[in-house]
Amino acid sequence: MATAPETTLLILGAGGDLTHRLLLPGLASLLAVERDRRVRVVGADRVDLSDDQWRDRVADSFSTVEAPAAVTRRVTAHTEYLSTDLLDQEALQSLITHCGDGPLVVFFALPPEVTVKVCTLLQHVDLPQTTRLALEKPFGTDRASAADLNALLHRIVGEEDIFRIDHFLGVGTVFNLVGLRFANRVLAPIWNAEHIERVEIVYDEDLALEGRAGYYDRAGALKDMLQSHLLQIMSLFAMESIATLDARELRDQKVQVLRATRVWGGSPTRSSRRARYTAGKIGRRTVPDYVAEKGVDPDRGTETLAQVTLEVRNNRWAGVPFVLRSGKALGAPRKHVVAHLRDVPHLPTGFAGSSGGDRLTIDLKPGAVSLTLTMNAEGDPLDLEQKTLTATLTAPRMQAYGEVLAQVLDGNQLLTVRGDAAEEGWRVMAPVIEAWSKGRVPLEEYPAGSTGPDGWLPDQG
Repeated sequence: MATAPETTLLILGAGGDLTHRLLLPGLASLLAVERDRRVRVVGADRVDLSDDQWRDRVADSFSTVEAPAAVTRRVTAHTEYLSTDLLDQEALQSLITHCGDGPLVVFFALPPEVTVKVCTLLQHVDLPQTTRLALEKPFGTDRASAADLNALLHRIVGEEDIFRIDHFLGVGTVFNLVGLRFANRVLAPIWNAEHIERVEIVYDEDLALEGRAGYYDRAGALKDMLQSHLLQIMSLFAMESIATLDARELRDQKVQVLRATRVWGGSPTRSSRRARYTAGKIGRRTVPDYVAEKGVDPDRGTETLAQVTLEVRNNRWAGVPFVLRSGKALGAPRKHVVAHLRDVPHLPTGFAGSSGGDRLTIDLKPGAVSLTLTMNAEGDPLDLEQKTLTATLTAPRMQAYGEVLAQVLDGNQLLTVRGDAAEEGWRVMAPVIEAWSKGRVPLEEYPAGSTGPDGWLPDQG
């Protein structure tokens, strides 16, 4: 059996936080599992780093996931760093040429506006026959800019070689949605509007801004989380059945969900809410008012908590509200999908207690599935109460970025966002973005460490 050729992973923006904190540790977790995979890492950025300094950075990133020493040695022995002006076409061509003729993955660990400028230059650069582009969200700033970015990328390589990274799709518990839905006979028949009353997709964090004002203050919770990550999770939850785990088939079904998605009732003012944290305490940690955080412009009115209710207008989901919510600096992290089941049509007379509130909860972290059911209570057999059955899912074999990188290196687009899906995400949220920009939805406040403003999701506890 022939050995697979070595793939060069060229990281543009290698001196930044994304590379050190997420990308290189993800690669380390991948190579710790797949020891035979051959990857040559080349870093490039405007920062001046010696080869020794770069190797030390790579080794330090690998150490955060406790990669085996042999894995770290193999990568650091052959890694290179090239100080390069990425916005100079000749320098960019020289960098690409230096990477050789073998398979090349270009990973853009750059600010979005710089990525666009580099891609504009890449149109005029000679690339190896097998070249794949891996880009971080956001993909554009609205539907029109996303379409323009897609057109630009397609002038460099084909859609089959474009990998729009959403690391949420690399999290095993998210992808377990597919197995949970289609691999058992119990849940598949009830996965529709007849049995499910509403769906909540929540990603609440107890982390505050954590020094990310440069990006976050221009994006906010709506664009940073709901428009991208949570819409992708919703499309996995709501999609129709697939015949095989084929990238095209899976992504076809996901984008059909997005095409059918609208703001609930057509009213962004009634179906969306936004808020921003004020000073407070999370555990023993004191959190300043968001507008007092370094790098924040108070005049932008950036929200740190966003909630939008959507509807999927198709036969399966008509009439079911999908509530997407994400926020920062909240008292307790909640990262899950909850499917609330409808009440039984008739509860036999004589039972005491409620039959309502049955629900399926799929944790996004740490990874469990819980089914809360109404059944007889202990003691009086006519009393009803709820009990929860919980199954803990197997821990992922590698970090989310490791799973994503494995797909990119193999040319498998199963876990990536297709161009039309990126555009549809902006279309879905466009009415909300417009309403918020015009001040038609008030910016509420909540103390850091709280559960958020009162009266949002009905199960805030």
